[in-house]
Amino acid sequence: MFVRDILGSKGDVVTTTTPDTTIGDLANILAEHRIGAVIVTDPAGDVCGVMSERDVIAALAKHGPDCLTHAVETAMTQDVLTCTPDTTIVQLMNQMTERRIRHLPVIDDGRLAGVVSIGDVVKYRIAEAVQEANQLREYITA
Repeated sequence: MFVRDILGSKGDVVTTTTPDTTIGDLANILAEHRIGAVIVTDPAGDVCGVMSERDVIAALAKHGPDCLTHAVETAMTQDVLTCTPDTTIVQLMNQMTERRIRHLPVIDDGRLAGVVSIGDVVKYRIAEAVQEANQLREYITA
């Protein structure tokens, strides 16, 4: 199974923002969309960072509430690991576990094609396991 399978079921909608968005505005975006991270893109649409709930908390801990007026680029994760639609689910799980990453942008042909979260991976793996169990039950009872 591949990342494209997850995107096929969840869709390719990605919430993005720009590096000059304030951390306070970003927090509102996270809350409004009920998501854990936003992909930060430059004017050309290229991924230049990820800003997650963890990053917001780290900025608050370091700078206090004044950080809410700072630009996202001052606190975002800039070393962004990405995957492609052809990345296997096993590879994806290994990358996310090793780097302790909960959100990975999906890049297809140089463009942002989606985002996959650890929750998406878990949901997909559970559905896959249920399907396999049902197939085994049908095989045994047939």
